[in-house]
Amino acid sequence: MMPADAAQYREIRLEGLKCSPEAFGSTYETESVQPLSRFSERLASSAVFGAFRGAELLGIAGFAVRNGVKEAHKGLLWGMYVMYVRPDARNAGVGRRLVEEVIDFARQRVELLQLSVVSDNDPARLLYTRLGFIEYGVEKNSLKQHGRYYDEILMALDLRQKQDAAAHTRRVDTARCEERPSATIAFT
Repeated sequence: MMPADAAQYREIRLEGLKCSPEAFGSTYETESVQPLSRFSERLASSAVFGAFRGAELLGIAGFAVRNGVKEAHKGLLWGMYVMYVRPDARNAGVGRRLVEEVIDFARQRVELLQLSVVSDNDPARLLYTRLGFIEYGVEKNSLKQHGRYYDEILMALDLRQKQDAAAHTRRVDTARCEERPSATIAFT
């Protein structure tokens, strides 16, 4: 997505924070008061992917390379910060396609792709596992929302390995998906 997509990005980001507050490190209250320019800056400085049906933004996922010389070989799938698919677009391959795009993008830039996911989010954990991510740890009490703690599962995908069976079993309905420029995926 590009800085010009900031309004749509802001809208879906705020929806995710409101509908699934336990899944994000930030809050609706914090981000809803941020100016549109803040969302535009985030898009300008990050790799954020969007899945669209026509002009409607269905889901988003982001990627960032870790800071520092010793961690520059690792990238992050912004599961906690950016990954979100609207409820009416779930179970239609949107999340899978977004993660696949991030993996393909990351493969050219880093050796290891990491993410964290709230332990209660079984559908996301299953998706990541099917795409080859391996659970390697748990961050206890990682997030706290309304007095409740949430553990996060730490997962990683080694991108140095040849594409394995998970990559070969990719099932993308090409009649429904088409590539669009500027890191977007179109669903028709």
